[in-house]
Amino acid sequence: MVIANNDPSIPSHDFVEQVRQTLSHLYDFPYLQNHPLSAAIGGESEGAFQASAGQKLRRVVMDALEALNPGLDEYFRSPHARLYNLLRLHYLEGTTVQEAATELGISLRQAHRDLRRGEEHIAAILWTMRRQEESPPLRAVELSSVDVEVRRVTARPLPVELQKLVKRACDAVTRLAEQHAIRFRFDLAPNPVIVSTDSVVAQQILTSLFSHTIQQAKPGEITVELEELDGQASLRLVYETDVAVEDAPLPELTERLIEKQGWQLHYTFAAQPVVRLLLRAAPFGPTVLVIDDNEGLVQLLDRYLSGHNCQVVAATSGYEGLMLAQELHPDAVILDVMMPEMDGWEVLQRLRAGSPSEDLPIIVCSVFNDPELAHSLGATQLLPKPVGRDDVLKALISLDIL
Repeated sequence: MVIANNDPSIPSHDFVEQVRQTLSHLYDFPYLQNHPLSAAIGGESEGAFQASAGQKLRRVVMDALEALNPGLDEYFRSPHARLYNLLRLHYLEGTTVQEAATELGISLRQAHRDLRRGEEHIAAILWTMRRQEESPPLRAVELSSVDVEVRRVTARPLPVELQKLVKRACDAVTRLAEQHAIRFRFDLAPNPVIVSTDSVVAQQILTSLFSHTIQQAKPGEITVELEELDGQASLRLVYETDVAVEDAPLPELTERLIEKQGWQLHYTFAAQPVVRLLLRAAPFGPTVLVIDDNEGLVQLLDRYLSGHNCQVVAATSGYEGLMLAQELHPDAVILDVMMPEMDGWEVLQRLRAGSPSEDLPIIVCSVFNDPELAHSLGATQLLPKPVGRDDVLKALISLDIL
């Protein structure tokens, strides 16, 4: 049964399918020229050198794909970069889905899921652009693109070091700061300040905040202070300005993203104006890494652990699980056995083979109820599926995780 989509801000099923067709024929100009999207998006070009509607459609679709690029700072196989790299490998470089999945270290099933998500992201960008072109001015204001962009953000929070995000944001605005004769002075906490956030969304927020501050500040110095206080990360920007806050508000999209992240933004005025951003620091207690290709089970375990001062991080393949275990140093792992490409037994052995995860508590959660095999391969405990909430809590409590 297909449920009709009556929300005009969300692309229709037919539109998403047309975007998928276009991505599959990016180098077939006759096909693009006659495709329905070429009339809807390609339109007509102006000027002495007019591009065909098909050429314009290809350029617009590729620009939408590039908008998903998280930047060079993200590791090629990292969860935040995987969507973009999968789309690029398959649609731009022409690799098969299986080849792209292998290169990214994910299962074929996960690759197909990510491709669908990527196609829907690109369709949402193009849909918003088309609606902005078609809508009359009043309607465009009523259906603000900010609402669409905020609704489109599906953050995947992971523990990240805030100092790194701050430095990357400053690097992004270096040229702008030079143009305004601004230099940064850093007073950052010596120990890592860890927050739980989607690093891509957080990077956009911080870059926008720094850019806005630079444009309001007098030439001179902006002091960037970062500390952790009472379970919160406090980021302060201290600068001189003649511009009142009400005369130069932060862009609406940035404010809405800050609100959606659950952060708080404050302005104070004493000897110098101060912008203060409060973020929930991630001493949320222990981090539990769940490695299972069944996203439904991950969500179930997340619900089981809600209210227990514990953060659940999901990996939907063995390769991703190994990578996140190395990056995040979780307090415990809950591991499925039946996974494609690399099964849980192999993941378990690899985790045990390498420091520092050799002492990591690993709970095997599987339909294979074979405690002796699990323990012989290095499992700390075994929970047979189907698993209940009390089973998970008792296991983690017995391991002093909760």
